[in-house]
Amino acid sequence: MDKLDSLNRNLLVFPPLDSLNKIDPKVAKRKLRDSIYQELNKKDKHIYLTFDDGPLIGSSAIDSIATAKNIRINAFLVGKHAQMSKRLKRDFEKYANNPLVECYNHSYTHAGNRFHVFYSNPDLALDDFDKCEESLALKHKIVRMPGRNIWIFDDVRRVDLTSGSQTADLLAANGYSIYGWDVEWKIHGLSGKPVQSVNEVYTRIKNMLGNKSTLKANNVVLLMHDDMFQNKKGQQLLGNLIDSLKQHKDYKFEFISSYPHKY
Repeated sequence: MDKLDSLNRNLLVFPPLDSLNKIDPKVAKRKLRDSIYQELNKKDKHIYLTFDDGPLIGSSAIDSIATAKNIRINAFLVGKHAQMSKRLKRDFEKYANNPLVECYNHSYTHAGNRFHVFYSNPDLALDDFDKCEESLALKHKIVRMPGRNIWIFDDVRRVDLTSGSQTADLLAANGYSIYGWDVEWKIHGLSGKPVQSVNEVYTRIKNMLGNKSTLKANNVVLLMHDDMFQNKKGQQLLGNLIDSLKQHKDYKFEFISSYPHKY
């Protein structure tokens, strides 16, 4: 997969067509890409189901579904929510005590839902993430930034909106890894009515894995939100999506802490 990254970043040099080299560089590049894809297609595919904004109404159901389906899931938590009621505190503790769930940092305040203002002061934003890390006693320095699809880990730096870039760089300088998402699924939480059907989301995941269009080939991160699953309709849809993905014996459900799987 590292070779594919290098190919996608145009770091590999193909000799020009001349009397010694009879292969056009474009043809050589295409053949190399095809051979890499063929090898990747033989490997396992890694699915990261991620749930943002918990604990909320819906978190307990997500926890139960993960247990019933025996799959790993990822919870990006808002520290403040765990302090809002005894019920939500219990729901956080269920996540924290479930070996099939890993808990990560989604800030303490969720930026007060004023993202531009929040990210305009990187030092205060860092304090907010630190407070979440400490208040929930999180084990991994892994962050998803509210309102931003930003990735910073290893040698990867991908920023969607510049207003979050300074905060992201400060988080990284303080030892945090930041993860975004490849695919987002939306469901109206109160009604359980999906914006995209189970089949639409499943097909998009399958196609992106097939055409290697995720950030890292053979790895796909799906973004959802806990409050999507506060009623039976939404919970049934989540179960149906998991069942669709489990049909593929080479699809493995993973923790973000192991992202990306390399070969």
